Amino acid sequence: MQIRVARPTDKLAEVVRFYRDGMGLPVIAHFEDHAGYSGVILGRPTDQFHLEFTHATAGSPCPAPTKDNLLVFYIPGDKAYAEAVKRMKDHDYQPVEPENPYWTGTSHTFEDPDGWRVVLYYGHAF
Repeated sequence: MQIRVARPTDKLAEVVRFYRDGMGLPVIAHFEDHAGYSGVILGRPTDQFHLEFTHATAGSPCPAPTKDNLLVFYIPGDKAYAEAVKRMKDHDYQPVEPENPYWTGTSHTFEDPDGWRVVLYYGHAF
C-alpha cells in the first residue's frame, strides 16, 4: 500500500522549498493548470508515502487547524537525525516549541509556510 497526503496551499513555491530543500524530499512529479490546479508531489519514488501540494487557480487558502496537527518523520540514527535538523536550520527554518510536551527532548518541531507543523523525531516508530 502506498499513501499520499494531499493538501492545498496558496504558497505553493514556498511550501515546496520547505519540503524539498529543508526536509530533503525530492520532487517526483508536478503538474500545471490541470483542470484549474497546479501541484507538486514530493518523496522518493520507492517510498510508501508521498506528499502532494496543490494550488487552485481560484485560490487555495489552507490555514493550519491547530499547532498540534503534525506530520511526524521518525529518523533512526544519530547521524541521519543530526543531518536532517542541520539541513532545516541551514535553510533558515528554525525549530518552534511543540504544543504537546511529549515531543520535547527527542525531536525538533518546525512550522511550514502555511503554519502546519512537522516533527523530526529521533528514533524508530512503534
